[in-house]
Amino acid sequence: MEILQQRSTTAQVWQAAEEFIRLFHRENAGAGDPRARLAAVRAELADTGTYAHTPEELVHGARVAWRNSNRCIGRLYWNSLRVRDRRGLTDADTIAAECFDHLREATNGGRVRPTITVFAPEAPDRPGPVIWSEQLVRYAGYGDHPSITVGDARNAPLTEALLRLGWSGGAGTPFDLLPLVVQGVDDKPRWFDTPADAVLEVPIDHPEGEGWADWGLRWHAVPAISNMCLEIGGIHYSAAPFNGWYMGTEIGARNLADTDRYNLLPAVARRLGLDTSSDRSLWKDRALVELNRAVLHSFDRAGVTIADHHSESRRFLSHMEREERKGREVGADWSWIVPPISGAATPVFHRTYEDRPSSTAYVHHPGAQERAQGRDLV
Repeated sequence: MEILQQRSTTAQVWQAAEEFIRLFHRENAGAGDPRARLAAVRAELADTGTYAHTPEELVHGARVAWRNSNRCIGRLYWNSLRVRDRRGLTDADTIAAECFDHLREATNGGRVRPTITVFAPEAPDRPGPVIWSEQLVRYAGYGDHPSITVGDARNAPLTEALLRLGWSGGAGTPFDLLPLVVQGVDDKPRWFDTPADAVLEVPIDHPEGEGWADWGLRWHAVPAISNMCLEIGGIHYSAAPFNGWYMGTEIGARNLADTDRYNLLPAVARRLGLDTSSDRSLWKDRALVELNRAVLHSFDRAGVTIADHHSESRRFLSHMEREERKGREVGADWSWIVPPISGAATPVFHRTYEDRPSSTAYVHHPGAQERAQGRDLV
C-alpha cells in the first residue's frame, strides 16, 4: 500500500519555511540575521521543490513541535528533547533497527529521556517512510471482542492482521510484545519482531494489596508514539517516533482500565471486596484510584521515571507562565490536559484554553489511525 499525502505547493512550503526560519533565528541568539538563510532556502526550493533543514534547525523544530503540542501536559521539558538525526534512512530494515535503538537509549536504565528519531522526509518525487504501529511498543490482543480478548483489545485488529501475514504470535499472555510494522519508501509494510532487550517492563503490584503480583500485570516504561508526522517549516517527516515519560493515569486510568483496553476495574473491585451491585457505591472510582496507586508504586519501586497527575498539572501551569513571560501564547486542548481522574482536584481544571494550530507540530495524517489497526496490511 503506497502512502501518499496531499502535496503542498512550493508557495505553501515557502510560506511555512519562512515562518520557521525567522522563528529559529529569533529564538537562537547565535543564528544571526536570517536573510542569508532565507535566500538559500528559497533558491533550494526553486531548484528542487524542497529544502533540507540544518541539524540545528531540525533540533529546534522538533522541540518547538513538542512545545506546540496542544494535547500534551508535559511540555515544561520541551527544550530537553534529544533529537536523533537519521534523515539518511529510507528502508524498513534500518528504520526498524534504529527504532529499537531509540527505545534502548530513551529507556536509559529507567531514567527515561525524552527522545525523537527523525527519518527521511517526504520529497517531491517520493513519499517518506511510514511506521504503521501506533507506538514502538504495543501488546497483542487475541480475540475479536473486548469481553473475550486476551491482552490489549485495542490491538486485536492489528494482531489478527499480523497473524495472517505470517507472525507466529507470542506465548498467548496478556502482555505479548507485538512486532513493529514499518514501510520503507519503495517497499510494502513489513513486520519486525521487537527485541526483548529493547523494552523495559515494570511489574505492577500494590503497596498494600497482597496477591496483586500473582496477576502478572506489567507495563512498558517508554511511551514512544510512532504514527504521527513531524512537520517543520513545510517539510513533512512522516516517520519520527518520539517519547516523553508516562503520567501514571495514562496506564492506570486508561490503558489498564478502559473497557476497550484491559478493562481491569471489575477484577480490581473484586480483589478489594467492593460492592459492585450498583454504580452508586462508587466501586469504579475506588478501584480506579487503587489501580493508579499500584502503577505509581510499582514504577517508583522499579526506579523508572513516571509522573503523577497532580505534580504534572502544576508543572504545566509553570510552563504556561514561563512561555507567557517570553511572549509566547500556549495552546491547549482542555479535554486532554485535564487528567482522567480527580480532574477537579488539579489546577488545570479551573481554566480555559485555546486550541491553537501551528505549522510546526506533530500531526496525524489521513489514514494513520487505520494503519495502526492493521487495515490493508495483508
